[in-house]
Amino acid sequence: MGGTRHVPRTGGALIASNHLSNADPITVTAFCLVAGRVPRFLAKAVLWRVPVVRAVMRSGRHIPVHRGRASALDSYRDVVAAVREGDCVVVFPEGTFSDRADEWPMQGKTGLARIALTTGAPVVPVANWGTHHVLPDGARWPRLRPRRRVELLAGPPVDLSDLAGPKPSASQLREATTRIMTAITVLLAEVRGESPPPEQVKA
Repeated sequence: MGGTRHVPRTGGALIASNHLSNADPITVTAFCLVAGRVPRFLAKAVLWRVPVVRAVMRSGRHIPVHRGRASALDSYRDVVAAVREGDCVVVFPEGTFSDRADEWPMQGKTGLARIALTTGAPVVPVANWGTHHVLPDGARWPRLRPRRRVELLAGPPVDLSDLAGPKPSASQLREATTRIMTAITVLLAEVRGESPPPEQVKA
């Protein structure tokens, strides 16, 4: 794990990570704990229907994302309130696992950008790599042999200061989202030791 120093020790903060596996919440939680923060996750509401998982989601005060405009607005308000109360909230801006064959991040959704611009909370980008080898999509059990390496690397908060405001426009949300996803992709390139596709990184 690298870059934990970039996670603010106190105050509201947003952690933005790429998403490759159901194991990601475990690795990102471990990363946040090492950084001195106890994270809350913005997660699919369906997880609250799974018996064992439901207890974990409730005890961790994680925030469910419901489908539908009214319910989605409630989720947004819950995250904004959590950040303003000083919590550290983890969001996977892609909204689901990357479906790219090359496993680079997909285009992010603008929900995280809206939360960040509205609250002014720092967005710390995190590259998470290797979880898809430990627990591939669709697998019921982790693959522990051969031993597989999982790496996480955080960078400094994404500079969104010129876009922040109570009512960001659609273009500001798209620009903020692009900056966040570019920051994640650049970190992931460092972890992977590869160059990302040109369209993945905005200069």
